[in-house]
Amino acid sequence: MTDALRPVDITEDQLDDVLRVRARSFGPLPASAREEWRKDAVEFLEDGRYVGVAAGDEVVAAARIWDFQQWWGGRQVPMAGIASVVVSPEHRGRGVGSMLMRGVLQRSIERGFPLTALYPATTVIYRKLGYEFGGGRYRFSFETADLRSLGGKEVRIRRAGPADAGRLLELVAQAHESGRANGVLGWPESKVAEWLGDDDMFAYLADDGFVVYNWHDQDLRVEELIAHSDTTARALWSTVGSGSSTARMVHAYISPNDPVHLLAQREADKETHVQHWMLRLLDAPAAVAARGFAPGVTAEVDLEFDDPEVPAHSGRWRLAVADGSGKLTPSERTGDVLRLGSRGLSALYAGTPLATLRGSGLASGGSAADDGVLDTAFGGAPAYMLDFF
Repeated sequence: MTDALRPVDITEDQLDDVLRVRARSFGPLPASAREEWRKDAVEFLEDGRYVGVAAGDEVVAAARIWDFQQWWGGRQVPMAGIASVVVSPEHRGRGVGSMLMRGVLQRSIERGFPLTALYPATTVIYRKLGYEFGGGRYRFSFETADLRSLGGKEVRIRRAGPADAGRLLELVAQAHESGRANGVLGWPESKVAEWLGDDDMFAYLADDGFVVYNWHDQDLRVEELIAHSDTTARALWSTVGSGSSTARMVHAYISPNDPVHLLAQREADKETHVQHWMLRLLDAPAAVAARGFAPGVTAEVDLEFDDPEVPAHSGRWRLAVADGSGKLTPSERTGDVLRLGSRGLSALYAGTPLATLRGSGLASGGSAADDGVLDTAFGGAPAYMLDFF
């Protein structure tokens, strides 16, 4: 006879259980890393952002909830980043993962997150709960010597440290607002300062841009590069490229539309690496109100949602878009309207074209005219992340 399963908030005295499940899910954690793992875990559990499933007194599944901001249409939207999802082998395929994730969704709703995102180890369970692909984390590789030749020597740069965290965030905000970025994570200043204080990271700051990079095996890896002018972009990429005598390649986490694709003389390596991440709406009216929309679009479209996991979504709604902002309110309209499940709604929010949603069965009803309006309103820059969590 097995002990009854129940959702729990992870406590500090249960971390040994979680660590055992983690070892069976991702492999053993080196002894040297366990103290730092526990330190990070305590931050989550003390804030009610570490949830699990217990069988009797033993934790058999667990997940963390990151408190993130995410850029959509050039505006920041609160987002629950789901990470470290682990289930003990003997409980896999028995509904424990679904119980865990329903607890995660409920806790995220309670904490007021209108969005949630994750990197899936498998898509099946997450799609059952309403997640769908939102975008990718793209890594492009360039020849170091090619970057070294980009110039920008007239631009003054200096080493950056923890005290510069606020300035980096200002530059990031300016870039993502003007570029109407979609998908990129926003980190608190304290975490950026920790990042800049890492001796393994090399950070350089110009008046209107910065770069943070490090070593990756025998190559270099750019974690983030922001530049508000082509001369600064050339200077920062050239700084990374100055390592060409010892590193043959530079691997960079950047947008598919990053200007470096047009600056570099040679195109990026053919083997671009992409990690797909998934998105889910938890509070559709709040998510719509918080994000930016394509400027110049003025429209009203009626929609119908079906969302068994978040019943408050189910029903008819009217989306009104004007002046770069949107509003979603209940609608009493009858007749044929565009119908979306939770997966289709999440994908539409991320900018997936209606033709794609219809072709995959995630959208039905409505009209071609409405499809065009929605594609324009939600579309724009491709959704991407720079960070893995």
